[in-house]
Amino acid sequence: MFGKEKVAIYIDGSNFYHYLKDKEISFPKGQKFDFRLFVDFLIGDRECISKRYYTGIFRNVDGSFKSQELVKGQQKFLSEIGKDGFIIKRGRIMYDSGKTREKGTDVKIATDLIIGAIDNLYDTAVLVSSDTDLIPAIQYIRYKKKKLEYVGFSHAPSFGIQKYANFSRLLLPADIEKFKAGAEKRS
Repeated sequence: MFGKEKVAIYIDGSNFYHYLKDKEISFPKGQKFDFRLFVDFLIGDRECISKRYYTGIFRNVDGSFKSQELVKGQQKFLSEIGKDGFIIKRGRIMYDSGKTREKGTDVKIATDLIIGAIDNLYDTAVLVSSDTDLIPAIQYIRYKKKKLEYVGFSHAPSFGIQKYANFSRLLLPADIEKFKAGAEKRS
């Protein structure tokens, strides 16, 4: 291989957020996660050619203050990571009897993994998601001789994805501490 290894980062935002909120991780409410540091950690000395963040987009469907704040908070967050060079890939949030479900993000991740492999955009895809719906796309990129790094959480790894990954990185609560906004100043 000539030059640095080309790496693309694919973060399933909703999946990642829910794991951060698990009691085993208990990332503090209101604490910001430093995605810039996180990507630097994942990339190491390789070349980052793309970093993508996939999430369902909230809408203010009921006009409530809570809904308004949720929308405003998400827009602010997406604007901040956009400034850090993330490509934001938007899915939908479906509202059903007071519950929400995310739609469309898995398909976008799978499509981007496959297109990246076909177009030879990356040598390695780093997938930050434990969603086993992505396994067919992972199998395809492996068929195209691309590497896959799976990033999950040590308390709830996806053994299905690990089976197809070239490398797995399971984050411990101590690893997550490093990515609290402002943590680099404390180190």
